[in-house]
Amino acid sequence: MCSPKLWCVLLILLCVASGPPARAQSANPGDAPTPSSKRKVATEDEVRELRREVAELQAQIQKLLSASGAAAASSAAAANSAAAANSAAAASSAVPANAAAAAASQAQVDTLQNEVAALQKKASEPPPPPTAGWNGEHFFLRSADGNFLLMPVGYLDGQYAFYDNTYGAPADSFAITRARFGFQGNYGKQLDYVFMVETISSPTIRDAYLDFKPWKEFNIMAGQFKVPYSLEVGTADTAVEFYNRSIISVLYPDAGGAFRAPGLDAHGQLGGGVVEYWLGLFNGQGLLASGTTNEPEVVGRVRVSPWKQSDNNWLNGLALGGSVEHSRSKGLANEQSFSGAMNDGTYTFFPQFKINGNVNRYNGFFNWLNGPFGLRGEYAHLEQDRADIGSLTSGGIGFNSLAPIKGEGYYISAVYFLTGETDPLNALPRVRHPVIGPASPGESGAPGWGAWAVKFRYSHLTGNAPSGACDATTVPSCPITPVIAPGFNDTTDQFTFGVNWYLDYWVLVKSEINLDRLKDPSVQGILPHNYYVFLETLQFRF
Repeated sequence: MCSPKLWCVLLILLCVASGPPARAQSANPGDAPTPSSKRKVATEDEVRELRREVAELQAQIQKLLSASGAAAASSAAAANSAAAANSAAAASSAVPANAAAAAASQAQVDTLQNEVAALQKKASEPPPPPTAGWNGEHFFLRSADGNFLLMPVGYLDGQYAFYDNTYGAPADSFAITRARFGFQGNYGKQLDYVFMVETISSPTIRDAYLDFKPWKEFNIMAGQFKVPYSLEVGTADTAVEFYNRSIISVLYPDAGGAFRAPGLDAHGQLGGGVVEYWLGLFNGQGLLASGTTNEPEVVGRVRVSPWKQSDNNWLNGLALGGSVEHSRSKGLANEQSFSGAMNDGTYTFFPQFKINGNVNRYNGFFNWLNGPFGLRGEYAHLEQDRADIGSLTSGGIGFNSLAPIKGEGYYISAVYFLTGETDPLNALPRVRHPVIGPASPGESGAPGWGAWAVKFRYSHLTGNAPSGACDATTVPSCPITPVIAPGFNDTTDQFTFGVNWYLDYWVLVKSEINLDRLKDPSVQGILPHNYYVFLETLQFRF
């Protein structure tokens, strides 16, 4: 260290050596410095304040980077900030201690100010998103840039069914009714994907599709997925309040294939979600099945929520909609009319027939959701032609056409959450006070008794197959072996009462009692009778 005396001697020598040139320069008026060109200086207090700001920003950035796991970046930021602070300190200590000379150069002050600005900008930036973890609803893996997301998903249903085993009903039993596992996520900002496999009995691909979403108004989906028909089908399997969809679901397209088929559709939202539409082309034969004719199944659905953007809670939860479908059946491919089996397996109220020709469906639905209360209803109509059915029918009857098979039905359902949760349209409720597990996404309530909901549904279904005849007077005629095709006009209905207990957002217990009323002799030959069925279901999803 140099002594103060030595510093004074050096300062005097420096002043003496620079004195004459300075006077020579000042003798020239053109070279005289103006007030604006004089060097600006900062005091010790200003330098000390800048160093304090740098230290505070260093600590803030260190905290942010530690939370996001970027320790290396933190070290680099700290080193840069320390270098800037040290340069300021060196500048302040390299000048004399008297008040006239205790100053830092403008360049040093500018360096510190730039460093402060850079640190403030970095501190205001959000930390990078995590690349793996739990997002509040699913586990996930994400690329560092956020463009690729992979989430393992699945759900499992275990059920006990009690039939009392009378009048031909199935035996009581435990069963794993659903066990589905797969992946979903996105590739980039505009492409979503889903792959789901059903593992009951033998693994079967259930969903496998890509959804390209360039705009809210127009999206394209391709692969195997749910056919966009009806309100019930549009509701996710895990979000249906009842274990089974209503008995009229046998009238929907691809009902025998879990309402799914390979195909392509366009869908989107208009007017901020006031209007939603779907329009698609499908094979029309169920899971992984090829089409049997050159005419694809055409399906369309529209839902309108006129007061969706209104502040009136009595109106903004009301939506109206409808669906249409057209396809063709092929008798030579052994295609049959809709199934008359009940959704809980108690009996079959209506037989199946060979069909050939046009298949037409139409449907109307509504939903009204207001806080914990939800009301839903739907009507469905189906016609399946029997054109030139010929010897495909029982008894032959030449090659005459028979009147179409018709199915018609409706249901209405109501749900009310006793614990105050909001009944969502197509999702599970956000449980405010879960019994087990973490809190629901967006909720922070303390543990409690979960969410409780009571539910009711009434469904009505009719099947009609007009009779036909072939004798010497018909065209074509059956002069030698006249035949009569019998007609059927059968009706059934179902009452469902139950309670749902949501232990948390992922675990649900459904308790239901079905009252099935057979009003005409069943296909099994059972006379009209009432059936009581108790279903207890445990649903777990992730």
